[in-house]
Amino acid sequence: LVIDKPAGLPVDAPRDGSLSLENHLDLLRFGFKRWPLPVHRLDRDTSGCLLLARNPKAHGRFTRAFEGREVEKQYLAIVDGVPEGESGTIDLPLAKVSTAEAGWRMVGDADGKLRGKPSTSHWEKLAVVDGRALLRFRPETGRTHQLRVHALEGLGFPLVGDPVYGRGGTRTRTLLHAERLVVKRDVKPSIIAEAPFPDRFVALGFSAPEGAAPTRG
Repeated sequence: LVIDKPAGLPVDAPRDGSLSLENHLDLLRFGFKRWPLPVHRLDRDTSGCLLLARNPKAHGRFTRAFEGREVEKQYLAIVDGVPEGESGTIDLPLAKVSTAEAGWRMVGDADGKLRGKPSTSHWEKLAVVDGRALLRFRPETGRTHQLRVHALEGLGFPLVGDPVYGRGGTRTRTLLHAERLVVKRDVKPSIIAEAPFPDRFVALGFSAPEGAAPTRG
């Protein structure tokens, strides 16, 4: 089961007790006895394709596929600036750091001093509007906040609306969208899912790029 997760809905139950995906799992049973379980995670602000498994066996199989980098993931993002060039690859290990004052965050670890985990993201520039760029990311790895940190430290520009790695803002959430997910299934046909181009991207003057799913409605 693949859903188009809305921006603002966390996958895991937050500490403040607000709604999360868990509150909606009963509606996603569709006659099955078990609740479906998310196989991977998307940040609260990230919209788009989220894979859920119907049973523990499928959950284990799909989890191994993600861990083995056998899943094709494709994201759209709007960055607060215009990177040089039209495409490229960001190969920057990521490590988690934490302080009592600022809490935790992910940082690039190019020199390996923090024992960061290998992280690779491919990107291409699709459009530019009012000094901001629409990018398509194809991450090879799935590290926490990978695209958010790679955009900032690899390209020099944070994602629009990012409250941790960018300037945040009260009018918009982090503009990151999981637009496509492809999961191979042995002899069965691959799972291929595409989420519609988000209205929140349209509000900033961008339109769905060629080959993308159309906007909602």
